[in-house]
Amino acid sequence: MRTLVDPSPRRSVWDCTPMTSYETAATVLGALLVGGALLSGIARRSFLSLTAVFVLVGVMLGQGGLEVLDIDPRSDFVKDLALTALVLILFRDGLEVEAEMLQKAWHLPLRKLVLAMPITCGIVAVTTKALTDLTWTESFLVGALLSPTDPVLSSSVVTNPRVPRVIRHSLNLESGLNDGLALPPVLALTAALSADSDFVWWKFVLQDLTLGVGYGLVVGYLASRVLPRGDRLEESIPAHQRALYALGVAFLTYGLTTLPPHGNGVIAVFVCAIVLGIRRPDIRHYFEARSDDIIEIVKLGVFVVFGSLLAFDTLLDDGWAAVGVVAVTLLIARTVAVWIALAGTGVDRAEKGFMAWFGPKGVATMTFSLLVLSEGIPEGERIFNLAALAVLCSIVAHGASDTPGAEWLARRSSGAAPPAPEQSGTPTPPESDVPAGSGSAAGAAGEGRQDGRGGTSRTARRG
Repeated sequence: MRTLVDPSPRRSVWDCTPMTSYETAATVLGALLVGGALLSGIARRSFLSLTAVFVLVGVMLGQGGLEVLDIDPRSDFVKDLALTALVLILFRDGLEVEAEMLQKAWHLPLRKLVLAMPITCGIVAVTTKALTDLTWTESFLVGALLSPTDPVLSSSVVTNPRVPRVIRHSLNLESGLNDGLALPPVLALTAALSADSDFVWWKFVLQDLTLGVGYGLVVGYLASRVLPRGDRLEESIPAHQRALYALGVAFLTYGLTTLPPHGNGVIAVFVCAIVLGIRRPDIRHYFEARSDDIIEIVKLGVFVVFGSLLAFDTLLDDGWAAVGVVAVTLLIARTVAVWIALAGTGVDRAEKGFMAWFGPKGVATMTFSLLVLSEGIPEGERIFNLAALAVLCSIVAHGASDTPGAEWLARRSSGAAPPAPEQSGTPTPPESDVPAGSGSAAGAAGEGRQDGRGGTSRTARRG
């Protein structure tokens, strides 16, 4: 991080309060934590989530505003922050892959992950190539960045109990898994574009991907075996230490995988979390209950740094082409992909349209974009700006439409009566299928910690 204080005479308020970069960062972080807590009730009643507020604060304090935060996008700080966020977010998402839930309610999210996500990536890539002068590799990187979804910007659609449960579960599970599935193509395409890279696709598959999956499987299995069970666990390890155990497993997995012969650490973390969460659901519960604050602080850093790197005079460097890419991403690509993926499932047109629209771009796109920007690839800034513009438009569009959209679908599905999931057009697993302590917002729509919009469970934790 470069010096965070603008010493120019025109900013007298900062001249009379000289601070080092650490002191400025600590002041900004403290003010945001205090302000976020105080504004959480107001944010809950408005169309803006706290995620949007923090991004906008970053914009105001960054290059396009007061220039209090002057962060080098290619610095180790940005890369390390992005990697730390990826480790924590992917580990938490992996823990939430529940074997029972996947066995009984897998068909809709699986179709969207296997079909809709790559189709979305392809449509965005073709559009980017057609409207800009980016290469095919760069265009597919834009598509990979914009293919993951995140319910953080539309919390009502996965927390409103009047929305059919199968819809909430489908959107929620999809958003939890697509971060990890989008990661390999993002990393591969970024490596291929790096100026000093000798990227070979088969080497990436054999080394990064295969070793990453292998390390994740082995470490996850060993971690699940080493930890005592039942009464022995209760007697030997306090609850808060169990959460620290899981956190330690996440970073240990990353570190071990990146040692020679150098597998991909973040892929390993995601796989390890899946194994650990399935074999030890009790650890998932402790991690979710006690590690939220750490994850929230890291995500807050991502939101603010992401916003601070935005400059409105460069977001539209590609002009109407950038507008076209974002419009296709939000209005066409996801819609076409979901319609194709859900063909023949019995889901009616209104519900397909609902799931197609609520595929907002959030923390995964931000984190991946920061990672791409920190790598210093030739067109990295243009790619970052295209992704950033899509995120900003998503914040406004999905944030403003989530509550009305959720209420519309609820009225359509059940009229004035309580929600009837059986009317959703596809079989719905019973509520008992959701294990206690589950991370899915669908299974905990009426309880749990609230986020800035009144969201719960994963939506609260994802931003």
